[in-house]
Amino acid sequence: MAQFTPQMTIKQFEELFPTDDACKAYLQSRRWPTGVRCPRCGNEKVYPFANRPFHWQCTQCVEAGGYRFSVLVGTIFENTNVGLRDWFRVIHMMLTSKKGVAALEVQRVMGFGSYRTAHYLCMRVRAGLVDPEFRKLMGIVEVDETYIGGKQKNRHMSKRKPIGGGVGGKDIVMGAVERKGTVVARVVSSTDASTMQQFVREAVSTKVNLLATDEHQGYRGLKDYPHKIVRHSAGEYVVGAVHTQTIDGFWSLIKRGIMGTYHKVSAKYLPLYVAEFEFRYNNRKNADIFGAAVARC
Repeated sequence: MAQFTPQMTIKQFEELFPTDDACKAYLQSRRWPTGVRCPRCGNEKVYPFANRPFHWQCTQCVEAGGYRFSVLVGTIFENTNVGLRDWFRVIHMMLTSKKGVAALEVQRVMGFGSYRTAHYLCMRVRAGLVDPEFRKLMGIVEVDETYIGGKQKNRHMSKRKPIGGGVGGKDIVMGAVERKGTVVARVVSSTDASTMQQFVREAVSTKVNLLATDEHQGYRGLKDYPHKIVRHSAGEYVVGAVHTQTIDGFWSLIKRGIMGTYHKVSAKYLPLYVAEFEFRYNNRKNADIFGAAVARC
């Protein structure tokens, strides 16, 4: 697996973001690299307020008096009582930890008055890291599924799920990874053929050189792909270029993060955790991963 690029150190962070205004200037440059635009209509002719830094007015919007907005409008930082510098600190903590950081640790390090505040910030950041648009994977692509959750026998009777969901009621995550490239991972409802093949068709281009999977029956029927399988049940793990070890490495990051850092993840928030790991993996070679995260948030 490719080595992760060293991230911005704490000393570098302190030098780059000494105040909230420095954070706002950084956010402005990342959000509008070619100049400030109205977040509603996209108008470039906006006028700054002399007595209110990082605030502008758009006169093109039809509302009376024009539309006034700040650098925080339309971002995850809008309408919160937490300073932007604290937001940036939390993002930095989440990105510099390969397996994630727990909200309780964020609360202790940041000195927040409640766990609820730390949890809220972490979840908002994860929601901001979700990539709604992605390029279909090309080259040699591996596809696999994994199951997240504890054993049924270890759960309270009121928490046990129907056996039909996943394996023993676990949550199902499907992933596709381009060798030496990016990964796409999504929480799915079941492992039937239609669900699994729909994920493959949405994430993987039909022009790939090779589509490698295991022998799961859900992958049968992908006739428009150059599809090859490895039979794990027969002790096969690598057959020439056909294997799923790259996506297995990504699964290990998620599972070790959940077991070692978060300890428990609810089905409600699992898609956000998956999005966090996906973003961190896809930007593992990006020396400016922090800037990429701020731009997306």
